[in-house]
Amino acid sequence: MKEIKKYKILNLYACLGGNRYKWDEVVDDLEVTAVELDPELARMYQERFPNDIVIVADAHQYLLDNYKEFDFIWSSPPCPSHSKIRHQKACYFNNDVYPIIYPDMSLYQEILLLTKYFKGKWLIENVSPYYTPLIPAIKRGRHLYWTNFNLPMELSKRKQAKITSGGNEIKYLCEFHEINLLEYKGEQRKTKIARNLVDYEAGKTILETVFGIQKQDTNQISMF
Repeated sequence: MKEIKKYKILNLYACLGGNRYKWDEVVDDLEVTAVELDPELARMYQERFPNDIVIVADAHQYLLDNYKEFDFIWSSPPCPSHSKIRHQKACYFNNDVYPIIYPDMSLYQEILLLTKYFKGKWLIENVSPYYTPLIPAIKRGRHLYWTNFNLPMELSKRKQAKITSGGNEIKYLCEFHEINLLEYKGEQRKTKIARNLVDYEAGKTILETVFGIQKQDTNQISMF
């Protein structure tokens, strides 16, 4: 009997899998490989998604070495160096806590790599930066997306979690994303981890679009 080939997804900078949380509701025969550099986050991700392949590694290098092995690639590179909030703080303080730094160009390296070499479907997600994006992107909510397929105009009907400081922020974000960060014993700030998670409903909608379940916006302007 011929073995049915599983659909292979690469989930880069996986964190706790905010984007991945509802994927099994879309299709039940996925092979997901998650790459996360923080071993503690990787451990928690593995507990959350025991059937996924979890690799502790540099996601940027892993993409370059392995992109040909997958059908769909999702990448969420680190956003602080592109963030409007961090840029404002660096301009105001310019100290050891918020020094002026270069924007991390690995974001655009990945966009160009996938655009020019990858044959499958791909999506890269990041914040709306403090500068005009060097490569045009699609804006949905507070996020920018670079992709080779059209996205629906609305990715999630859920109310966006508010990014506010205060003692209730972690509690609010954990409830919104249905996670428990009390178990995290690593070195990163829990608020940073929670803020960086993708709304799981948006993640589900995007995968539905990949499989042709969700209607795409046919009027969307191509990025390239």
